[in-house]
Amino acid sequence: MNELIPLAERVAALLIENRQTVAVSESSTGGLIMASLLAVPGASAYCFGGVVLYTTQSWWALRGFSEDVLQGCRSATKENALIRASFIRDRFNATWGIGETGAAGPAGNRYGDPAGHTCIAVSGPVESAIMLRTGRNERVENMLAFSRAALTHFHNAMAPGQR
Repeated sequence: MNELIPLAERVAALLIENRQTVAVSESSTGGLIMASLLAVPGASAYCFGGVVLYTTQSWWALRGFSEDVLQGCRSATKENALIRASFIRDRFNATWGIGETGAAGPAGNRYGDPAGHTCIAVSGPVESAIMLRTGRNERVENMLAFSRAALTHFHNAMAPGQR
């Protein structure tokens, strides 16, 4: 996770500078996005919280959840990642939401997506989603790659000119 900290620090600096907040809904990253953001001192100023929604059962554990929220979108799609990002932003009343859903490996998911496939979205003043395929089946490496991509995508959404 240490490799994610410098990127999380850049994200945190922008959030603090702009007086904005974030909440995170993760799946195949297993909490690494949130852990990276929380590792930066002063995280309580910008990080409102998050959830790991790894299974359908985890969605049902949320108070007031209805399948209508998912709009019929299956996991591991850009549409589902956007729903997750918007949902978590609204639930935590944050400026931004980050949503991630994919297949870390070593095997693909039940929908036919290969290991190393993820979709990442941000929802806030800007909404956008990306898909990433690492071409690898190493679970931990993919989790780190997905988290790095999520933080990078979020940073770029907040400050498009500062790559």
